[in-house]
Amino acid sequence: MSGASEPAGMPPGAVPGPGPGRDPRAGGRVEIVALEGIGEVSVGDDVGALVARALGVTSGVPPLHPDDVLVVTQKIVSKAEGAVVDLREVEPRPEALAFGTRWDRDPRQVEVVLREAVRVVRMERGVIITETRHGFVLANSGVDASNVGPGSGDVVTLLPRDPDASAARIRAAVREAHDVDLAVIVSDSFGRPWRWGIVDVAIGVSGLLPVEDLRGLEDADGRVMRSTIRAVADEIASAAELALGKSARRPVAIVRGALPTRGDGSIGDIVMPARFDLFP
Repeated sequence: MSGASEPAGMPPGAVPGPGPGRDPRAGGRVEIVALEGIGEVSVGDDVGALVARALGVTSGVPPLHPDDVLVVTQKIVSKAEGAVVDLREVEPRPEALAFGTRWDRDPRQVEVVLREAVRVVRMERGVIITETRHGFVLANSGVDASNVGPGSGDVVTLLPRDPDASAARIRAAVREAHDVDLAVIVSDSFGRPWRWGIVDVAIGVSGLLPVEDLRGLEDADGRVMRSTIRAVADEIASAAELALGKSARRPVAIVRGALPTRGDGSIGDIVMPARFDLFP
């Protein structure tokens, strides 16, 4: 692409994207509304149908706009798709027993974490950092015991097997019900290296490009940006979490005014290949 270069340390073609993104000075106002009426989600429920209904009854949401983005939390997607494990049926391996006993963690949950990992990055001081089959590097392989509904304490959720496909199904259901094609993000909470606390990020997308390539555009001072690539799907997911909360039973939000670049993106576009890891 003319006038652009890869971020420092990356060879040409390392970062996906269609070229320079939209003007970074666009926008100026973002509105986030948590949807009402989703309720408790169980295995086999149609999340797309639940979201489509909620869009129609939540005050301040209709009419829908093509630039609106739906953010759906991983928990209800995983529960509906049956990505759950009953810990009472789990037999922990010796390594999981030893780790759980030493660090006061449920060995059964440790076992599930190890089963979901394709690589254990670090396992010490009670913390397990793994890589999943999706390419995500995160705590506990995304295995989660919070907000699981009935069976709490004996049930954990796993990440969806194909979060992009999950987002696409929700998008199709909403398009069918409302005749508007909204982009969809499936979100989950990740920790961040060298910073306390968690933020929500995108783990699945449909209908938008998860990274926005601003290389080749001018900044406010007229300098051509050479390495600026925004993780726009992560930004939208994190913003939505401020309206959703962690214990308010609001698992879906609509984000208005973020203006992401529409397109056939994949969450793989935002996952950095292992060869660029400076801390292997």
